[in-house]
Amino acid sequence: MTHRSEPAPKVTPEPTPTVEELEAQERRLVFRRFTHDDAWALGSLLVELARERQAPVAIDIHRAGQQLFHAALPGSTPDNDAWIARKRRVVERYGSASYLVGARFRAKGTTFEESSRLDPDTYAAHGGSFPVIVADVGVIGAVTVSGLPQLQDHRLVVEALERFLDL
Repeated sequence: MTHRSEPAPKVTPEPTPTVEELEAQERRLVFRRFTHDDAWALGSLLVELARERQAPVAIDIHRAGQQLFHAALPGSTPDNDAWIARKRRVVERYGSASYLVGARFRAKGTTFEESSRLDPDTYAAHGGSFPVIVADVGVIGAVTVSGLPQLQDHRLVVEALERFLDL
């Protein structure tokens, strides 16, 4: 008796956003103001989205050097907190999303690790940290997720920001 196996379903890889698409996200995802209450509400929304997907992530929101929100969901580890800190430092230094910073280096045919001259134990240009941008002010903080592949971390933050800002 022979067994015929079903053909494996074709998995289409997620398209990688271009530098231009990532820059457009930053222009679009801008707050009028950003308070402690906003950080709590945004962080809570991220927790809700992550729980719906059973995503093993840690979530962090910083403003002006102060941690305003932190949550560690089941399956996350202390390593996620270390990744959060490294990705957030990229946002603080470059004023752009950590995924966008990495994409800009890749677009030049190099990597952040090879060309930034920054300590990779301190900085990580991997997806998941997005600047908190206030209109007429600029970057005042970062919202960061760690625990999924970098593009998924980035997309989770962007989705939460879009919902929060009702875009």
